[in-house]
Amino acid sequence: MDIKLFFQAILKFIFGVVLVGALLFIPANSINYWNGWLFMGLLFVPMFVAGIILMVKNPELLRKRLKTKEKGSEQRQVIVFSGLMFLVGFIIAGLNYKYSWIELPNIVIIVAAILFIVSYILYAEVLRENTYLSRTIEVQENQKVVDTGLYGIVRHPMYAVTILLFLSMPLILDSIISFVIFLIYPVIISKRIKNEEEVLEKNLEGYSDYKKKVKYKVIPFIW
Repeated sequence: MDIKLFFQAILKFIFGVVLVGALLFIPANSINYWNGWLFMGLLFVPMFVAGIILMVKNPELLRKRLKTKEKGSEQRQVIVFSGLMFLVGFIIAGLNYKYSWIELPNIVIIVAAILFIVSYILYAEVLRENTYLSRTIEVQENQKVVDTGLYGIVRHPMYAVTILLFLSMPLILDSIISFVIFLIYPVIISKRIKNEEEVLEKNLEGYSDYKKKVKYKVIPFIW
């Protein structure tokens, strides 16, 4: 086992738990915000399990997923705007609980939780299909075009899945206001996709042909 990678993953995991918890429960001014606990359980328990599996079976992919430093200025802007989206969205969700602004029906929260779980499963499938996935835009040594499974439906299934994940988050947190804030994510990610496709088409052999084969980027028959 790569001890350095292990501690890097554990530290990032703990930091994520503490940060998300702070952003939710401090504005809520209560630890009784059960939607916050539900969300954190749905988010971090599978994340922990997936991290252990990757550590054992594919540490190189885990290393790629932990890498977040972008080289391009455009992509750094995407990360900044995404971070601001989460920051504001989570704080608003906590404030929504504290002041009881708008409460969603329980059925909405249940459906959102189910959608979140399904999206997580699809996320795992994307990682299984494409071991070249990094959190930064780059073409790796010996990288090949993946055009099977979910990649045979849309060119960027990871982004398709994250849209479902992120839009279900504020509904689990019982905040329609946060949901409106999170609607900016598809706009943010469209900029990243544009830049990523330019890099892949220029540097990854066969990607131009793949674009002709799979017409849609994220949503079948729409986008």
